[in-house]
Amino acid sequence: MEEKRQRLVISLSALCLAVAVMSGALLPPRASAAGGVGRKRRWAGFDYYVLALQWPGTVCRQTSHCCSSNGCCRSHPLKFFTIHGLWPQYSYGGWPSCCRPTTFDGNKISRLKTILEEYWPSLYCGSFSTCFGGKRPFWVHEVDIETHGTCGYPEIQDEYDYFSTALYLYSKYNVTKALKKAHIYPRGGRKYLVGHIVSAIEFSFGAMPSIVCKNGSVQELRLCFHKDYQPRDCLVEGENSVRRNHCPRYVTLPSYKPHAFGNSTEGISNQVNVEHQSYQ
Repeated sequence: MEEKRQRLVISLSALCLAVAVMSGALLPPRASAAGGVGRKRRWAGFDYYVLALQWPGTVCRQTSHCCSSNGCCRSHPLKFFTIHGLWPQYSYGGWPSCCRPTTFDGNKISRLKTILEEYWPSLYCGSFSTCFGGKRPFWVHEVDIETHGTCGYPEIQDEYDYFSTALYLYSKYNVTKALKKAHIYPRGGRKYLVGHIVSAIEFSFGAMPSIVCKNGSVQELRLCFHKDYQPRDCLVEGENSVRRNHCPRYVTLPSYKPHAFGNSTEGISNQVNVEHQSYQ
């Protein structure tokens, strides 16, 4: 049966993500478990995906200078979780790395650019190192370096597959909306029990997330998926509980004030450290 082309318009109002179908912009991911008809499985070097989401309030509070590409510098602060990346992982811990060199083709994601700028902004300045040398912009970095798109083959075929799959999962499993339903949202520095956050996500999606904190605040919330894109617990084999890296018992979801423009590469090393302190 031929798949019908669909377009997805993602709109977020008062922290509520609404998904509509539009032809040609965003397709549901093609699950490998659905048969993979016509696909030659040349690469099967990972076990599941992590969809890493950032809380801008925590990240942007660390930024003292701005640049035009930094989402922290928008005139209105970001008040919802944004995408950091979709990362192939191993069940026993760690991730595949430097799988195959590729040349990033920005034309393949041109139809997604508006959505990416809204829900997948870089929260840092400057360029990022890649496995195969050189510096690249943020979105290229997500496809090209150790933990990301090139290691998702054959489930992830190209740039469009990578970004559209992540956007589809982000819109279907709306973390900001799920937490709001549980009365968890930024409010005057209020502290929330980490277990309450985990339970709210597990109740909404049927699987436990992983949480990364910094200075008592949620920095990232990570959802895990089987290779057929169904939710699974974020557990590494041999572990008995969800990972809560550097998290105290109570945490905050801080707000921030947008910064003025400037020239800075501050924050790049922080971003790389956050990527690699889990699942290794």
